[in-house]
Amino acid sequence: MARKRPATMADIAHAAGVSRTTVSFVLNDRTDVMIPEATRDRVHRAAADLGYRRNAAAQALAKQSSGLFGLVTEIVTSPFAVDIIRGAQQHAWEQDRFLLIAPSEDEQALEPAAIEKLLEQRVDGLILAATWHRAIRVPEIVKDVPCVLVNCYDEEGVLPSVVPDEVAGGRRAARAFIEAGHTRIGHITLAEGIPAQVGRLAGFRTELAEAGIVLDDDLVRAGDATAESGYTEGRALLDRPDRPTAIFCGNDRIAMGLYDAAKELGLSIPEDLSVVGFDDQEILAAYLRPGLTTVALPFAEMGAVGVSMLTAMTAGSTIDDTHVVIDCPLRIRSSVGPVTP
Repeated sequence: MARKRPATMADIAHAAGVSRTTVSFVLNDRTDVMIPEATRDRVHRAAADLGYRRNAAAQALAKQSSGLFGLVTEIVTSPFAVDIIRGAQQHAWEQDRFLLIAPSEDEQALEPAAIEKLLEQRVDGLILAATWHRAIRVPEIVKDVPCVLVNCYDEEGVLPSVVPDEVAGGRRAARAFIEAGHTRIGHITLAEGIPAQVGRLAGFRTELAEAGIVLDDDLVRAGDATAESGYTEGRALLDRPDRPTAIFCGNDRIAMGLYDAAKELGLSIPEDLSVVGFDDQEILAAYLRPGLTTVALPFAEMGAVGVSMLTAMTAGSTIDDTHVVIDCPLRIRSSVGPVTP
């Protein structure tokens, strides 16, 4: 079966009994031209009846703007990518923009090939979104259009970026324990030196210190973001005769491993041990038993802010704050309780 020929403005003009120029004025929302409302309605009805679609390429050529933003992320490797996309796409729609998404599987640098494909589509700007907070190497071709980095920053510190407030997140975790009366508190960290590990530990330590609580370095154990490290380092902390009554985990997977260690030792959460995670990874945090109190990474909000910044840049506006830090809220569930006598 032959493909139906797309309807044209000439077809609409014939169906509505008006000139092609009138159709063009109506469909392009020209308010500076006096066209009776009844005529406008007739043109819109004819366009709908004929299934008319605007020629995006022709419009982009006329306006010197495609209305498209490109987003590159490790979409195939992380459960968090969908939240970045959701926040970015929703805000893009609100800005009358459409988001084109290209996946990257490179853990160290977002792939130039994916970026090049988006540039071939004449996107007005790019968002490069990492699924874990880090510095990235930015390909030279990124400089061809406005670009914003989300959940990452470039090694040269040139491009605007949106990142989570890791320090404030660490402080929120500490505050949850402080308010429950805990003073002997442990921490299982992420891999040493990455921004999330450094920021979360710094905020956690500072909040405790301001409450008069010293974080014992013997109760800080190095994890690697896996449940296995949560179990191993959790056992090391809980096997101590002077075990902590609360443990802050660098992420929710570590917390999951800690839950297993506590259960193996016959300890109840939160009666014998309070736990706070980080990430708010829904598939884990909400379904652990008891539900895990955790600090949420604001992926959707970071995506939305990235689009907002990019919209301003493509409009020629100056970005006053080129390094935006987004708050990480605490999600209270059931894993933190008061200290038992």
